[in-house]
Amino acid sequence: MAELSIDDLSSQYFDVLKEIGNIGAGNATTALSTMLGGKVDMKVPKVRLMEFKDVGTTMGGEEQIVAGIYLVVNGDINGSIMFVQRKESAKAMIGKLMGMPSEDPENFSEMELSALKEIGNIITGAYLNSLATLTNLTIYPSIPDVCIDMAGAILSVPAIEFGTVADKLLLIETDFTDDEDMSGYFILVPDAESYEKILHALGVM
Repeated sequence: MAELSIDDLSSQYFDVLKEIGNIGAGNATTALSTMLGGKVDMKVPKVRLMEFKDVGTTMGGEEQIVAGIYLVVNGDINGSIMFVQRKESAKAMIGKLMGMPSEDPENFSEMELSALKEIGNIITGAYLNSLATLTNLTIYPSIPDVCIDMAGAILSVPAIEFGTVADKLLLIETDFTDDEDMSGYFILVPDAESYEKILHALGVM
């Protein structure tokens, strides 16, 4: 299979990737509503293909504290997926799940980290299931890791692991809301060969 340069993706291919982002985020919203036991609205996601170095700025700056849930993806495609939220949004989502606001708005307890990992596992799982269903590809996510740190530090993980094969990633900015902002970012980093497999599976290559 010939290598596909992510830089050479045409607008047609990118439109398909955007549609995957839209469907995946929609299914993640449904999963989140079920988990939280109430209606969660979602604005139309903003889907962008961008360089690693620009993502931190998009999230409000590389020094902003964020919560990141990170999973490695294997199977027919290889790469990683992350769900990243600003600290305040993560706290709001955890509060909804646990039925009470956090006692410490600055730090995360072990119970809150466990809840955050479960939230991330379910909504990234919903996204990956959408991708697998659309492409008929087999996708195996790893057990999620959760980290609270500056955006630049968290984003360095997929940059180091996959930057050698892809200097760009698919960023899906998703606005989850009920009466509080619970927005976050899906970051999908398939390697170049996996991008090609996805597009072949969807019949656009």
